[in-house]
Order: sequence, then structure tokens, then C-alpha cells
Amino acid sequence: MKAIQFTNPGEIKVIELPSPPAPGPGEALVRTHRMGVCGTDLSGYLGKMPFFSYPRIPGHELGLEVLEVGEGVTNVKSGDRCSLEPYVNDPSSVTSLKGASNCCPGVQVLGVHQDGGLRESWIVPARKLHVGNDLSYDQLALVETLAIGYHAVQRGNPQPGETVLVIGAGPIGLACLEFLKLMDVKVVVMDMVQGRLDFCRDRLGLAHGILVKGDGSELAELEALGSGQLADVVIDATGSAISMSNCFQYAAFTGRVVYVGITTQELKFPHAPVFHRRELTLMASRNALPKDFGEIIRLIGEGKIDTDAWITHRLAFDEVAENFARFTDPKLGAIKVIIEL
Repeated sequence: MKAIQFTNPGEIKVIELPSPPAPGPGEALVRTHRMGVCGTDLSGYLGKMPFFSYPRIPGHELGLEVLEVGEGVTNVKSGDRCSLEPYVNDPSSVTSLKGASNCCPGVQVLGVHQDGGLRESWIVPARKLHVGNDLSYDQLALVETLAIGYHAVQRGNPQPGETVLVIGAGPIGLACLEFLKLMDVKVVVMDMVQGRLDFCRDRLGLAHGILVKGDGSELAELEALGSGQLADVVIDATGSAISMSNCFQYAAFTGRVVYVGITTQELKFPHAPVFHRRELTLMASRNALPKDFGEIIRLIGEGKIDTDAWITHRLAFDEVAENFARFTDPKLGAIKVIIEL
């Protein structure tokens, strides 16, 4: 059986694996039909993802088919189409028992900490599969990305009539925007790349975009859009330490700031004149919750989220080893690459 492996940073190859065994109790044997390429995959390939270890089979944004289930499995059956919740937690941990399986201390992300789905068939914990038989494998492969954005929006808890600023219009920022579009809020997106703002306007129907020019004009533009008011919720999806340190300036008094992007660098921001004076709230948003997957599958099935607009490039499994590296170049303009198995 063939699989794709990141052997070392910058090294990718096709490997041969033995066929997987029959699923044990609580497990399912699945076939991968689609994999969405995530920023985590690109960073892992480049050696810039802090949680990655090598060698590693990537792949956590997946559209899967259930081939066989083990003893005691009742949530899925053979033939089901599923999305994968790739965060393997310890159900008995205090954090998981509190309902926060997304940030269980020992959580292992498939495709990051453990081998993922860029292979023909493999064994997964059946409890991590979410059925979506009315969805295509393309759609199911995008559920996990959308779940990250959904969870971040829920953390910010926008209220009707509020203004929400999303900084960074990459895949995670776009995922946030998809759900904000469905809410009674004013949505503003900010990015350094005009092409991404154009995508948000033309494909997502978002009229309010601010181009980061680096001259401080962004704050004035935001104030102009809000008739002098700043954002009630700021979601930073950049992963940039500079942006994450500076984003507080865009938050209104009593505003909420959500970090969904990740950085290993230290963050510094003015406390007394901005954070304290405005009585801001800062939150992190990590992964997503099981219930998020079901909600997203429902919304896609009802036609409220159009995933077709996201997919800008496709790649056959046999082309991955030779062509994967080109998608690390932001000039290519890829929003979402789908690998077809």
C-alpha cells in the first residue's frame, strides 16, 4: 500500500506500507478519498511547524469512506462517508471530562503528532468519525478547516449588531468568515494581499476589506467603516507575532480578541494604554469540538456554506511527491488544494 511521507523538512517521498489489519474494538478501517492541504501540512513540509516530528505521513483534512468497523462501534457503519475529527484525546482526562476535548493535555493530532491520512487505507478511532452521507468527499475534506474557524467564532461570541474584524484571509480566516456571514454582524476582513481581499469580495460577497499597507492607515479605515467605532470582536488568524501583538489597537472598549493563529514567538503589547484602559478580553482558540463537526456538516448539507468556492487547485496522489513543494509559494495564490486518492 502506498503512502506519502515527509521524511525530513523539505523531503517528501512515496513509501510502501503493509496493508492495515482488521479494526479492533472501537476502531474503523477507512479509505481516504480526499485530503485538503492545510497550512500545517505546508509548514510541516518546510520544517516550520513546531509540533511536527519526522518522518510523518501528513493529512488531517479528510474525506473518508468506512470500509469496516470493529467490535462495539455503533456511530458509523461500512459504506458511510465521513469527515475526521483528527484530535485524539484522552476521554478520561479532567479537561476532556469538562467538555474540552479539543485541548486535552495529551491530545495527539493525526497527521501532525501521529501519522495521518495521505495513504490508501488505515485504522482510526471510530469515535472521531462524523457521518455526512449527503456530502461529497470534497466537502467532507473541508469540514475540519471550517471547524477551526467555527470554534474561533464561538469563542468570540459575536452578538447581533456588533462589528467583527478578521485579520488574515488565509484558509482559517476564510473559515471564520463563512460563519460570520451567517450571523447578524458587520464583517470586516484585513489582509496584506489584495488578491485575498478580492477573493473575499467576489467569492464570499464580503464588501468590507482593508489592505494592510504598513503605514498605520488601517486603523483609520476601520474607524471610517464603523462611523468612528472599532471592532467588538477581533479574530487574528495570521500566526504572525507582529500582527498578534498589534491587533489590540483595532478592538473597541470591552472588546474581545481571539487568537486562532499560532506562533512560537513571544508577544508584546501595550497593557495600560490599550488592553487595560479598554478592558479587553483575550482568548485562544485551539482545534474544535465534536459538536462543531456535526453543525458544519448540517450547514453544508443545507447549502448555507459553498465549499466549491474554496477549491482552487487539485492534485492527484501520484503527483504529490513531485509537485507538493510548489504550493508553499504564496505567489501561486492557492486557497485550498485538494489531493485526490
